[in-house]
Amino acid sequence: MGQSHPAPQPDPPPPPSPLLETPWRDISWGNNSQALHYLKRFQPQNDEVEHIRVLLYGPVGVGKSSFINSVNNVFQERMTHQALASARTADQSFTKKYETYKIQKEERGNFYPFVFNDIMGLEDGDGRGVRADDLKLALKGHVKEGYKFNPSSSLSAGDPCYNSSPSISDKVHVLVCIYDANVSQMKSSVLQKMKEIREAASDLGIPQLAILTHIDEACGETEKNLRNVYKSKHLKKKMGDFSSSLGIPMNCILPVKNYSREIQLNQDVDTLILSALTLMIDFGDDYAAKL
Repeated sequence: MGQSHPAPQPDPPPPPSPLLETPWRDISWGNNSQALHYLKRFQPQNDEVEHIRVLLYGPVGVGKSSFINSVNNVFQERMTHQALASARTADQSFTKKYETYKIQKEERGNFYPFVFNDIMGLEDGDGRGVRADDLKLALKGHVKEGYKFNPSSSLSAGDPCYNSSPSISDKVHVLVCIYDANVSQMKSSVLQKMKEIREAASDLGIPQLAILTHIDEACGETEKNLRNVYKSKHLKKKMGDFSSSLGIPMNCILPVKNYSREIQLNQDVDTLILSALTLMIDFGDDYAAKL
């Protein structure tokens, strides 16, 4: 009698794809001239508003300064280094002062009518990083250019850097939270500070957006091809988790890859930057029009 052989085992099913079959959000890749044309011609609806002010906030090292540099790269059509950005390994904020960054037009001395304020990063624990109270004052336009953030105490009305009578243009018109897609979990004290700032902006009616950075490092499929960003299951979940924890709707969260290692511009990187910037400017302009 011959020996019986066990029936061959079927091959295990392939692992599920990390990508959705179709993107869950539509975006026009590579067609940047229309968005750039719109932003280059932009003028605030309110004649009293000199520029739309965008305030960037978030934890240390998430890419606030790098985002400003990336926007500047797109408009200058070359690599630039306007806002000094630190390496992400730093655990303390590189930005120490309240500074306004303008994007220069082709004509020297002229600037586009939107500006960015980069601030000291939010840090874990008390007495570290920017204080939520200082951010609340910045929202109302009370913080003067060059104010040096003090993690131990907030700006007060008697301080030379306190702007007692802010103009419409001094006030913040859109608040943008920047967060790292590659961070597994947000520290509770940082999250609490972010919620406090969000609530203060909501009380003032200031529109809010969120930018998710380092999407290429957070997802291998997006690193291979940036156009997979809205197909990535991991990034969609990341955005959903972030939306739930901070209370920002999904349609107000935008994934972006900042320029970091590159020495040449990339059309797909520009597409995501321009998509985020257009929404920021439109939201801010709608708010400024009512002031």
